[in-house]
Amino acid sequence: MIEHINKYLQIGLIHFMAYPQAMKWEDQGNIVETVKKIVVDEYFDAIEISHIEKEEDRLAIKKLLDSSHMKVCYGAQPRLLTAGLNPNAVEETERLKAEAILIDSLDEAEFLGATGIAFLAGKYEEDTKEEAFKQLLKTTKNICHYAAKKNMTITLEVFDYDLDKKSLIGPATYAAEFAAEMRKEVDNFGLMMDLSHIPQTHETSKFAIQVTKPYITHLHMGNGVIQEGAEAYGDTHPRFGFPNSVNDVPELLDFLRVLKEEGFLNSEAPPVLSFEVKPWQDEDPDVVIANAKRTLNRAWSLL
Repeated sequence: MIEHINKYLQIGLIHFMAYPQAMKWEDQGNIVETVKKIVVDEYFDAIEISHIEKEEDRLAIKKLLDSSHMKVCYGAQPRLLTAGLNPNAVEETERLKAEAILIDSLDEAEFLGATGIAFLAGKYEEDTKEEAFKQLLKTTKNICHYAAKKNMTITLEVFDYDLDKKSLIGPATYAAEFAAEMRKEVDNFGLMMDLSHIPQTHETSKFAIQVTKPYITHLHMGNGVIQEGAEAYGDTHPRFGFPNSVNDVPELLDFLRVLKEEGFLNSEAPPVLSFEVKPWQDEDPDVVIANAKRTLNRAWSLL
């Protein structure tokens, strides 16, 4: 493509993945400074943040975001994962704990300037899968109704179902089934598709995007290792070009091509497409971010 990518997509970065110290609530490190690094980088139109533990950090980051002219997104996934909470828990008291965190996340997201939150489904057992599906519907409907009062949205990210996170949602067809049930009752719900997760659900970009197309409201791009026993195996989001990984320029190009063919490149209302990349072990986060930019630049130039 000759035209600039920002005409058609809002390119974002998931702060808490690029700088994973931010997911350690007891010590989030120099979280204000790492947010500032993203905010001052004109490559990015969007930033995805999560819970900020200290009030002084929250206030400082809000000030940065308010003046940044960026799209602010909020990921509640780390809050569920680090606390071991499951929004589709069959045990109702456990489900309610997850719902409470998601409600709190909506309040924090609103304060920080985000217009919605994203989350993920929890683990499940095959013999209670149908009940777990109903429990997830209950949680999601409740938080959608709460979000609607604030004119906010809810996005469910599609994860692997049998590899690492082993999330209820799940393959594209099951995700679409869930979204269809949700849309019968609410209009502020959508799905997030992530290039990192598509190989983990044993699907192709074309299949996964086409199946979930009516419900997609957010997009991620990244890499993964699905060769069992290999370094960084699982849902670890290593840099592009990582040994034995599944996504690099050709796969990102294919993903972009599918998005173009399916009408997601929109100059009037560009959707968010965020990098989900994480340093492996002692890698430098800023180098990993630069790697991601180069990979996208090359893929876009070939589109």
